[in-house]
Amino acid sequence: MPEPAQTEALDTIAAIATPPGRGGVGMVRLSGPEALASSLPLLQGASGQPVVLAPAQATYCRLLDPATGVLLDEAVVTFFRAPRSYTGEDVVEIAAHGSPVLLDRLLRLLLAAGVRLAAPGEFTERAFLSGRIDLIQAEAVRDLIEAQTQLGAQLAAQQLGGALSRRVLPIKQTLMGVIATLEAGIDFAEDDTPVLSTDALLRQLHVVVSPLSALERSFARGRSIREGVTLAIVGRPNAGKSSLFNRLIDRERAIVTPEPGTTRDTVQERLSISGVPVELIDTAGLREAAGEAERMGIEKSREALADAGLVLLVLDSKEALNDEETTLLRAAAGRPLLIALNKSDLLLATAPVPAALTGIAALAPDASPVLCSALTGAGLEDLRAALARRLLGTEHSEQPMLTSLRQHGAVAEALRRAEAASEAAAAGLPHEVILLDLYSALRELDALTGATAPDDILHLVFSTFCIGK
Repeated sequence: MPEPAQTEALDTIAAIATPPGRGGVGMVRLSGPEALASSLPLLQGASGQPVVLAPAQATYCRLLDPATGVLLDEAVVTFFRAPRSYTGEDVVEIAAHGSPVLLDRLLRLLLAAGVRLAAPGEFTERAFLSGRIDLIQAEAVRDLIEAQTQLGAQLAAQQLGGALSRRVLPIKQTLMGVIATLEAGIDFAEDDTPVLSTDALLRQLHVVVSPLSALERSFARGRSIREGVTLAIVGRPNAGKSSLFNRLIDRERAIVTPEPGTTRDTVQERLSISGVPVELIDTAGLREAAGEAERMGIEKSREALADAGLVLLVLDSKEALNDEETTLLRAAAGRPLLIALNKSDLLLATAPVPAALTGIAALAPDASPVLCSALTGAGLEDLRAALARRLLGTEHSEQPMLTSLRQHGAVAEALRRAEAASEAAAAGLPHEVILLDLYSALRELDALTGATAPDDILHLVFSTFCIGK
């Protein structure tokens, strides 16, 4: 966690802290040295007496227009005295009825009293600047608000509680220990201070590189949970793509008919698969188009295929691969791909092996085809489980994960520098050269938590927040 920033006293800010629209309760939040003094003129006790707000206690109040004395509403007001507050400053939270008109009037009365409207993310930025949270935790506030699934919210809550920061801290401490030992060996070489041997140095650097590498790999899983994945369902006409699409979302969303080419445009739907937000796209069947409308639909299918984070190729289990499917499998080489062998209910007992398996084994040996039936539902759970493995990966760790490009960039660069230091040590280069890479790795880890993050990075992080948080 960063040390409290030594800055001049900040002004007092206010914002509506609840989402736009009507609700049972709406909140206006103030933070800063004048938060209490600015809010008291709006407040009156239940019997008309002055209000005394005790720290960390909720107090029932009447809300008045200070200029006219007109009753605006009744509210529950909570005062948090610095530094025991979210921002580390004096904070007042006015919880009134959730009328947009009322909340706007309360905010305008506060602004007229000299309070400034908060910028997006400014409350959380002040919490960071006061040392209440580090930059990873600050990003987790936004992620928790924007979480699309329960697993995403759980991951953000863990980071907000400092889980990822605690995973980074031992790596940083080990790195600092290596630096201190090398520096001591250089500064006091003539005093016979023991210097690490090459083997000992490599062992200590391995203790840095190994957990950094595992942390860097966690980004693929963490990013999928936070941002979601686009999943395109592709295949030949009448392979059962739309039927499978409807099965996965558990309702009749796409039109299904026996006529090939029914789907002329992409159909999209959002769902959650094992906690990963998925944008599911049903596409037009890939074949030589019979008309202009179908040609345009096939073109959109190819675009969806190109942009998808995961491709689900649906094949008719009774049919051998055709030229279009063979071309598609070749084009999908190296991309995340899963194959659904649909219409398993039509396989004959005398010929239970799908005809497409031979071609699949040759063109996509790692595709792990799943036999299923969109008509009967057979094999659908196996398909969902296979999709979950593709989305989340096979490395099932309960450790905190990286979730943003900023975090991944810092860890990846720290790892690169630590590996460069190991290579330099193995090559017998002077410790002064090794220290250059180790200090660079340390700066990246400091930037990860915000201890040395430049102002432009901080502005980028907090500008993506909503106003009031």
